[in-house]
Amino acid sequence: GLVEALLAAGGDVHCLRDLTRGGLAAALNEIAEHAGAGIELQEAAIPVAEPVASACELLGLDPLYVANEGRLVAFVPAEAADRVLEIIRSHPAAHGPAIIGTVTGEHPGIVELRGPLGAGRIVDLLSGEQMPRIC
Repeated sequence: GLVEALLAAGGDVHCLRDLTRGGLAAALNEIAEHAGAGIELQEAAIPVAEPVASACELLGLDPLYVANEGRLVAFVPAEAADRVLEIIRSHPAAHGPAIIGTVTGEHPGIVELRGPLGAGRIVDLLSGEQMPRIC
């Protein structure tokens, strides 16, 4: 699979996380808390397919919290990011990989989303479920 190909190609990966349960927001919050680091995301860099964005808007859901089956987030050193991205892009299972943010020493345990104009908002864990589990 993709993970095996990434590791076999010498991708310098510090952490990989599946996004199926809790989506991107839950995964990043858990990693930020465990690592004692801050994470800064660039909203415009996060790939959200148009049908997903439309469905989320219609249902009042935030796509950051929606389960992303078959997706993962990888943490790699900044100097290796472009090379790792190319390794992922070359795999047939990859769909729209992107560099979406950075790990920072500021605000340990906090995930912050930066909008197109630079304004930020904290991306917290949800206190309840966004929608009932159907599977």
